[in-house]
Amino acid sequence: MSETLVDPPTVLRVAGLSAGYGGPPIIDGVSLEVKKGKIAAIVGPNGAGKSTLLKAIMGVIKVSSGHVLLLDKDCTNMAPEKLVQHKLAYVPQVANTFPDLTVRENLEMGGYIRRHGVHERIEELCELFPDLRKSLRRKAGALSGGQRSMLAMARGLMLDPEVMLLDEPSAGLSPLFQKALWEQIEAVAATGVGICVVEQNTRRSLRHADWGYVLVLGKNRLDGPAHELLHDQEVIDLYVGRMS
Repeated sequence: MSETLVDPPTVLRVAGLSAGYGGPPIIDGVSLEVKKGKIAAIVGPNGAGKSTLLKAIMGVIKVSSGHVLLLDKDCTNMAPEKLVQHKLAYVPQVANTFPDLTVRENLEMGGYIRRHGVHERIEELCELFPDLRKSLRRKAGALSGGQRSMLAMARGLMLDPEVMLLDEPSAGLSPLFQKALWEQIEAVAATGVGICVVEQNTRRSLRHADWGYVLVLGKNRLDGPAHELLHDQEVIDLYVGRMS
């Protein structure tokens, strides 16, 4: 008898979200879902509103309409520090580590509201990110770009989130470091964390993701299984210049 495949639960649902910076909305009626232990990639041209979408989900900018549901709880326009307590982690593209603190101190800062188990959680994350163990006493500012990206993810994982938002984690990295970073992202997803990642490199993102969303001018344009979008003629025609 064949096994019945059970669809993982949805840990993040965004429904008809519109947001901006005071003028016309940058994102307009965007919807997406992130499943437990799966990777959802948001791709599209510059100016599509990808990073704005993550900021709206995280409460960094105000949502004008629509809803953000985290573990089926409506968290629309909730303050970022409250969302962290509700198991949502956000790793921005820049200013995602404290360069003057050591790697260990960065991780301790990531677990600032943990009541216990900070040391044990750091040990677990050193197993997940082996490069960090040998750098625990180094200042974060002395790390390579790839190591800093991994440290930023590890900081976000200190509070055992259910969902992690990653804003262009591979930006500025060499192809070799991009490959290593995506392997780490897959390893994080394998622990059960749902991941929503914004990236410019369409082809690499869709190779590693489970589901893809294409944003154009702040609106949903296409979505579907990532491997299918990777070979979708419209995606190829629109973004072939970025599919490297």
